[in-house]
Amino acid sequence: MTFPLKSRFAPSPTGLIHFGNVRTALFNALLARKQNGTFLLRIEDTDAARSREEYITALQEDLEWLELGWQEGEGAGGAFGPYRQSERDPIYEKHLAMLEEAGRVYPCFCTALELEVSRKTQAASGKPPRYSGKCAHLKADEIESKKNEGLPYTLRFRMPKRESIIFEDLVRGNQHFPSDEIGDFIVRRSDGTFAFFYVNALDDALMQVTHVLRGEDHLTNTPRQIAILNALSMPIPQYGHISLIVDGNGAPLSKRSGSLSVQELREMGYFPIAVNNYLARLGHHYLENHLLEFDELARDFTIDNLGKAPARYDRTQLDHWQSQALQKTDSNALAAWLGQSVSKWVPDADLERFADAVRDNILFPHDAEIWAEAIYSDSLPMSPDALKVIEETPSSFFREAASSLTSGLDFKEFTQRVKEKTGAQGKKLFLPLRSALTGQTHGPEMPRVLPLIGFDRAKHRLMQHVLSEDIC
Repeated sequence: MTFPLKSRFAPSPTGLIHFGNVRTALFNALLARKQNGTFLLRIEDTDAARSREEYITALQEDLEWLELGWQEGEGAGGAFGPYRQSERDPIYEKHLAMLEEAGRVYPCFCTALELEVSRKTQAASGKPPRYSGKCAHLKADEIESKKNEGLPYTLRFRMPKRESIIFEDLVRGNQHFPSDEIGDFIVRRSDGTFAFFYVNALDDALMQVTHVLRGEDHLTNTPRQIAILNALSMPIPQYGHISLIVDGNGAPLSKRSGSLSVQELREMGYFPIAVNNYLARLGHHYLENHLLEFDELARDFTIDNLGKAPARYDRTQLDHWQSQALQKTDSNALAAWLGQSVSKWVPDADLERFADAVRDNILFPHDAEIWAEAIYSDSLPMSPDALKVIEETPSSFFREAASSLTSGLDFKEFTQRVKEKTGAQGKKLFLPLRSALTGQTHGPEMPRVLPLIGFDRAKHRLMQHVLSEDIC
């Protein structure tokens, strides 16, 4: 049976989502949008000790902020719920019973110590660690006897012997895994909880997921999951294993090496469109190098352009897209984005004009604070460079500048008058004016800044640098 395209994101709510897993969510969401399919959100919370409700809430807030809307799953409902694995035990038990009846799972009474000794012995002889099969051939009466003794046991899936599990990976092409090299693996632990291999595969099949894009670290999980689904005669999704994200040294990206959670990105003031544009190009090639809306990212997304090589995280590239997003944001939205960061200085009536004036000189809301203070503060802080410029400029220059200022506050006309009166030009003209008026030697365009400073404040600032003997 063929189902409509459905991709999914299935995180474990054991912490805030970071770059790696949110990129996985983005790729799956883009694939679904491009094909007019369904994007599913499933919560894999079988780790009861570490899963927390607050992380589920934060996860949904993060995905919504990034506009990665899901059409089915947690919070959205659907025909194949529940969508939290912690609520699906009866479903897992039902299908486990089917596997038991077919002889595809068996109880394993091996202790942790026995398994560790076996692994070390295999490693010492150069063999890959896999289960020895010690309990695979226990007779029914032996199993019953051990259970009556109260011995703890796991349930292992019986891998087929001398077979090859072959599948076409959407990203990495043809994959071939000899079943004898995998060994029998645990599907239910001795405490009754289910293993990832089992529940993840079963949920994908039951929820009619057709495409799974996930990290390449899951590649070796895939033959196990295919074997389970084959044993249950269930549909198998198309798997694609995307490159991992690494830091500047080629090591897996971690919080220590610069990975940020989506919540941190949001709190810092990154725009969702900037994050999406960066992540969409992290391991995926786009022909377009300008900022794209989500629908445009989806339109140009193709599995053929997913790379196999590790994707290198580069904060400067993320900030590049942040800068692009700033340029595209309208004045009203930009003013709202600046929010409380400049409210101490900037009057509400000036906020949009101020936002337009500083947008080329900031990346985040807190970057605007220096310019808000430079424009509106009554006690103007001066940078060392600005002080040096003022010290090297004759006092008479500022006297002539103050007298040239008019209420029209047209900066071009103002500088022309100062130039005519003082003979100064180029840096000798513009640097002293900027330094005296803003306390900085660089910054937003002065034609935008001067009207915000206002006539009285601007004149006062210029006159502060006029010596008493130069006052006529």
